[in-house]
Amino acid sequence: QAQLVESGGGLVQAGGSLRLSCAASGRTFDNDAVGWFRQAAGKEREFVATIRWQGGIKFYSDSVKGRFTISRDFANNTVNLQMNSLKPEDTAVYYCAADRRGWGTRWTHEYEDWGQGTQVTVSS
Repeated sequence: QAQLVESGGGLVQAGGSLRLSCAASGRTFDNDAVGWFRQAAGKEREFVATIRWQGGIKFYSDSVKGRFTISRDFANNTVNLQMNSLKPEDTAVYYCAADRRGWGTRWTHEYEDWGQGTQVTVSS
């Protein structure tokens, strides 16, 4: 069964950096859009960033724009999220998701495949 697997989470001090990766197991991204979402304790899941595998068009939420960078790695069939200048409010479980239609929106219901999530904790 095809699935997505996140890696790279951990504990970091405010101002630090982390790099998350999303790998597809059992299939390739081909025409997908791959997004990153996050969910803090007691809050709803929110959009972080998305990228279209074909063409590389990217969108970011206002809260991470200028600090996070989403990218494609064709050789490894992964989508990465470089997170710089991290803040305590970035603390959450981060999920990657794939929209097989390739649109890449901010809406969770438009993504069919989801990973299990990876914890990111930013200490002050």
